[in-house]
Amino acid sequence: MSEKQKMINGVVYNAYDEGLILLRNKARHLTKIYNDTDPEAVEERKNILEKLFGKIGINFEIEPPFHCDYGTNIEIGDSFYANFNFLVLDDGLVKIGDNVLFAPNVSIFTATHLINPKLRPKNADYTKAVTIGNNVWVGGGAIINPGVSIGDNSVIGSGSVVTKNIPANVVAVGNPCKVIKHID
Repeated sequence: MSEKQKMINGVVYNAYDEGLILLRNKARHLTKIYNDTDPEAVEERKNILEKLFGKIGINFEIEPPFHCDYGTNIEIGDSFYANFNFLVLDDGLVKIGDNVLFAPNVSIFTATHLINPKLRPKNADYTKAVTIGNNVWVGGGAIINPGVSIGDNSVIGSGSVVTKNIPANVVAVGNPCKVIKHID
């Protein structure tokens, strides 16, 4: 199994593998170009994101600056909007549904490390996928941690740190993020 396959499958992998470094560099080049585009260059921005992401639906907008590790491990549905400073550490898979809105400074992390320091060398990482359902709204400054799923129609409050799965049809806030209200 290649280091990329290990990475996607959540198995301990070497993040400093030459092939992975090349893929990260490609993503950094594309995001730099994207972040430097003219605000009115809508088609150019769209084309860059289509090259970068594993899958992206129709009717999407990401306000620069945007940063990611690979891009190819991100799948986004239709009608997506992310405000300024969207960050995705997509070492693992990130799946985002349709009609999703992200306020500024939302971060999604899939990369994680071994807890035992003796087993945590510089080059031993693993991932946990993140899944965000349809019709989700994530407030400004929210952090979505590795392995989390957020159910359809839910709202994550600003500044929340999502460490556990959030069910569908709820409002959840805080650090750690907890359900405070069900949506009828």
